[in-house]
Amino acid sequence: MQVVLADRLNKLLIHSCISDPKDPKANMSAQISLLQRLKRITPYFSGHSSAVVAAVLATLIGAATEPAIPALMRLLLDKGFQQGNVQLWMVPVALLSLFGIRGATSFIASYALAHVTNHGMRQLRGLLFDKLLHAHQSLFRNQSASALTNTVVYEVQNGAATIVATLLSLSRDALTLVALLGYLLYLNWKLTLIVLVMFPSLAWVMKVLSRRLDKISKASQKATDELAYVVEENVLAQRMVRLHNAQEAQASRFEKFNDELRRLAMKSVVAGSAMTPLTQMLAAVALSAVICIALWQNASSGATVGGFAAFVTAMLMLIAPIKHLSEVAGPLTRGVSAIERGLDLIENTFNEVGGSQSIDKVQGRIQLKSVTVRYPDSQHPALDSIDLTIESGTTVALVGRSGSGKTTLANLLPRFIDWTSGQITLDGIPLEQWRLDALRRQFSIVSQDVVMFNDTIAANVALGAEIDHQRVREALVAANLDSHINALPQGIDTLVGHNATQLSGGQRQRLAIARAIYKDAPILILDEATSALDTESEQAVKGALARLMVGRTTLVIAHRMSTIEHADRIVVMDQGSIVESGTHQELLANQSSYARLHSITSTASSNNEIENPL
Repeated sequence: MQVVLADRLNKLLIHSCISDPKDPKANMSAQISLLQRLKRITPYFSGHSSAVVAAVLATLIGAATEPAIPALMRLLLDKGFQQGNVQLWMVPVALLSLFGIRGATSFIASYALAHVTNHGMRQLRGLLFDKLLHAHQSLFRNQSASALTNTVVYEVQNGAATIVATLLSLSRDALTLVALLGYLLYLNWKLTLIVLVMFPSLAWVMKVLSRRLDKISKASQKATDELAYVVEENVLAQRMVRLHNAQEAQASRFEKFNDELRRLAMKSVVAGSAMTPLTQMLAAVALSAVICIALWQNASSGATVGGFAAFVTAMLMLIAPIKHLSEVAGPLTRGVSAIERGLDLIENTFNEVGGSQSIDKVQGRIQLKSVTVRYPDSQHPALDSIDLTIESGTTVALVGRSGSGKTTLANLLPRFIDWTSGQITLDGIPLEQWRLDALRRQFSIVSQDVVMFNDTIAANVALGAEIDHQRVREALVAANLDSHINALPQGIDTLVGHNATQLSGGQRQRLAIARAIYKDAPILILDEATSALDTESEQAVKGALARLMVGRTTLVIAHRMSTIEHADRIVVMDQGSIVESGTHQELLANQSSYARLHSITSTASSNNEIENPL
């Protein structure tokens, strides 16, 4: 009979899965049992067999003590109250020993599983973060930062903690159920069969409700991501929201997703809470039948009061583990669904792929041959059959209207994006043959979108390299930032705050320039590197950049024509194509696209306008 019970519990787990008729992927995963999904998670929490063994043994011992209570009740009623054969000291000794063993085994099991859980979560979080550091760029185009953060930080931890806590309850209550049923069979196997009748009905209820819970759980995760994304957007764009008095519109967006999350939470409560009353009703039916039949048996066979009391006590003790088992499907399904998002990220996200070529320092000759870039769902290519050669040690400037493909071209070189067709070489070696770390070691980039970490100034300047304080100071001097940094209480060891919010826009950009100076790479990419600087600082930084650019291949993207007039070559782009190329004087003499752009910017500059004509 115990084997039958274990088989039914296993089938109950096997059928606790979810399907969405509108989602083919969900229909396929619906064939995967909850037990198989748990097996998928297990390898990430392996390597602590001694703790698992301790938890299992403690749970077994604790479950084995459960029948001792009704057995003690039978002994007291039959031999203590009726015959007076029980010594008084035996009762407190038995109770204290019994509950002492149960308390100790419960502590050991909980501690051992917590050890496994926390080590597993640490490993899983590490794998997830490593995946983010090496994932293909498409991951960050398809998922928001808040969704990825939620998966790595919250869902893995909450999911793993929920799973382990639920499995602990499942194993303890399942073993307790087996132990009590064994004792019931020993006392009266006929009455025990009545108790077993409710298990098929219980399994069916749990199967139906667990499917409902899993579907709601996945929808709740998506709604949580969307809500977090709204919060993230409004935190990052809080000035723009205030400037345009968009608080009411953004509050409406937030309320939409907030209400959806509330609605799904209530659905989850309805599905989860329905299990308990249904289980209790089944138990009440079985208890009523048992009492009626026991009274009939007592009249015909003369069963003892102690035996009947022990049977009823053991049966009533079954209600708690049955209730707990009926509630297992909800949190277990939610925990598995949450942690599977992390596993999907690890197992289904492609890493960036590079070759094996590695050179410490390149000469810096770059060549693009018929390079085309077409983004998904875009009607027109971002770059269309680009042919461009940048000789080592020269400075090439890219100009053109916004959206002409300048930044896309620059992002191709360190392989932040991939091209659709054509070939790009560095020192004659195709980019796809380079090891990515070796390739990116050749580039320093200063863009108009400055990114800083909540670390010290020195750590931000020496990002990714060992901190040489003397070199950091020299880089800050070259970037015209040393006077401000020296005035800070901790100097270069000052924490800059979230994305360097303690610095002004111009100071942040000069800090980015100092970072590029510190890296000392053979190729520079300057994407509006001086756009946020005042006139005095710009002139100082221009001098530092001019010294830095000597002997290096430099690609400059700029809207101010005055910053690129001395470039060795100026490339004019429009709608993803190169329309003109030459020196500043040559292009002015052509009286074409570049001459018109130069005229517009010169007029705007003379009139002190801030507008961007490009």
